[in-house]
Amino acid sequence: MRVRDLDYDLPEERVAQRPPPERDGGRLLVIRRGELEHDRVRSLARHVPAGALVVVNDTRVLPARLLGARRGTGGRAEVLLVRERRSAPDGASATWVAMMRASKALRCGSFVDLEGLSVEVVGREGALFEVELRSTLGPVREAIGRLGHVPLPPYIRRADDAADRERYQTIFAAREGAVAAPTAGLHLSATLMGELERTCEVARLTLHVGLGTFAQVTVDDLDRHAMHEEAYDIPAATADAVARARRDGRPIVAIGTTVLRALESAKDGAGGVSAGAATTRLLVQPGYRFGVVDLLFTNFHLPRSTLLALACAFGGTARVLAAYRAAIAANYMFFSYGDATLLERDAP
Repeated sequence: MRVRDLDYDLPEERVAQRPPPERDGGRLLVIRRGELEHDRVRSLARHVPAGALVVVNDTRVLPARLLGARRGTGGRAEVLLVRERRSAPDGASATWVAMMRASKALRCGSFVDLEGLSVEVVGREGALFEVELRSTLGPVREAIGRLGHVPLPPYIRRADDAADRERYQTIFAAREGAVAAPTAGLHLSATLMGELERTCEVARLTLHVGLGTFAQVTVDDLDRHAMHEEAYDIPAATADAVARARRDGRPIVAIGTTVLRALESAKDGAGGVSAGAATTRLLVQPGYRFGVVDLLFTNFHLPRSTLLALACAFGGTARVLAAYRAAIAANYMFFSYGDATLLERDAP
């Protein structure tokens, strides 16, 4: 697919800088074949067929943005942790892959210091760095939790604050490892979850969201875009729930693109999914044949992005882009803290 076919014009004021006062207080655009319906997220259960299997992502976001001083110069430096490679048995040191930014070039042997945590550059992998973290505050993970900042996306043009520690995390977040939130899940309140659980079956999986999902596309043809690897884990109970839903003819609803990518990555060719831990580089674009998911609840996505390509593959490019234009005209808010869509899968 040509990336230019995923473009649209979005006024800057339509980019949400903060979440709505209540988790389920955002607007909902229901995009069905042949019609649009404007509603509120808190009414989501009304639009999900009774008996459906609803699958959520229980990953937990790590406060992965570290701000410190470069040793020897005092200049400010920023470290954005991407994924852990290994950790010492006592947890006091760990090796991570990270993105880094400083006023002067960083090289092997460069240090960034925080109070109780040091970051040493020990290798380079293209635009990424391999870094060694050492903590005097106990295990490295605990130090990151104390010193790290919420890794808000760059289109949120403000510093993170205490409220983001809660609101950039889903209420069912359990397994730490993501460096960005599965943002569709941010909309689900305890009340809304309760409504879904009364009328539907709810299952969980884990996909640790990495920067690759949101990486800027720099090629003209999506076939040439390299997706970064992300780890996921599908419990046996969830694989069994998918099999039962397929057997009973009940629709499967993905809460977010991360859930869809995990389920589609694990599909077994018979409408089910394989349980267990694996990694994925799946890039979904128009022409992809879906094997598991029937409905997708997701946020509005950036123009010229892989996530918008996924939405267009699922709902049909013309229909999705027309819906986006209608949402802009109706003053919906976009991206991570913005409003949401419920998208019906396009006819095969």
